[in-house]
Order: sequence, then structure tokens, then C-alpha cells
Amino acid sequence: MQNKLQELTDKLYNEGLSKGRQEGEELLAKAKVQADEMIAKAQAEAEQIVAAARKQAEEIRTKTDSDIRMAANQSLAATKKDIETLVVSKMTDEAVKTALKSADFIKDLIKSVAEKFTTEGPVDLNLILPESLRKDLEPFAQKELSKILGTGVEASFSKKVSGGFQIGPKDGGYFVSFTEDTFRQLISEYLRPTTKKLLFG
Repeated sequence: MQNKLQELTDKLYNEGLSKGRQEGEELLAKAKVQADEMIAKAQAEAEQIVAAARKQAEEIRTKTDSDIRMAANQSLAATKKDIETLVVSKMTDEAVKTALKSADFIKDLIKSVAEKFTTEGPVDLNLILPESLRKDLEPFAQKELSKILGTGVEASFSKKVSGGFQIGPKDGGYFVSFTEDTFRQLISEYLRPTTKKLLFG
């Protein structure tokens, strides 16, 4: 009887031990699968993060390169323009200033321009001349020019006109400007392309 009891106890023990081992192995296998899945998922996420970081770094590098190139080009263009402006102004400023402070040159210029206004009949003209040349130009404007053109000429003098003159019909409401500034701009526009080519090819 005792032997049978022992056999039954051993059998129950062995069956329980076997079942426990089996369940333990199943749990272990399941945990291993879950751990492998978690590791694979973590690796995939890590790879995505690294890929995104690389892509972002590349975009930043490309944008930075582009910005640096653009800034360099703009700086170079601005420097070229400054050099060109400096050279052109040196070439024109003195020449224009000297010419437009010459009373004889201005008289000839006024005659040529005034004659164009009077080609279709007599027109009374209004002149604005530099105050600095009043002494040389006032008699010419008031007497000689009227005789040459056969029309009335009204001349005024202004400190705002440093060289050259402005001319227009007395009742026309407009002036044509032949001042130092307008000549400088006009000559500069013609000189700029040539100067640019000479300086920078």
C-alpha cells in the first residue's frame, strides 16, 4: 500500500515537474520572441531616427552652402558695382563739372537747345541758370539770346543749379534739364557698360 502511495506521489510529482518545465519553456520561448520583436522594433526605430537626422543634416548643409554661395555672389556683385561707380564717377565728375561751369560752353548749349524750341514758331522761353555764373550769363540771356531767337527769354538764377541750366517754354509748365546731375547721369549710363567690360571682362 505504501509502495502504491509512493508510486502515485512520484507520478504526480514527475507529471507536475514535467508540466512545469514545459510551461516554463513555453514562457521562456514566448519571452524570447517578444524580446526579439522589441529589439527589432527598437533597431528599426533607431535606424529611422538616424536616417532622419542624416537627411536633416544634409538639408542643412545644402541650404548653408547655397546661402553662402548666394551671399558671396551678392557681395562680389556689390563690390564690382562700387568699383564701377567709383571709376565712372572719377571719369565723369570733374569733366562734367568743368564743362558746365564754363560760361562759353553753356552759352553754346543754350543756343542749340533754344533753337529747337523755336523751330515751329516763336516761343517765349524761361531759363534757370546757376547763381555762380550770373555775371557771365545774365547779359547773354537777357539781350543776346533774345536777338538770336527773335523771342522773349526770361532768365532766373538759382543756387540749387550748380552747373548747366534748365529751359522750357514760359507757359508750357515743364522744363528740360541740362544740369550737372543730369549730364553726369547721362554720361555715366553710357560709360558703365564699357567700364564694366574693361574692369571685369
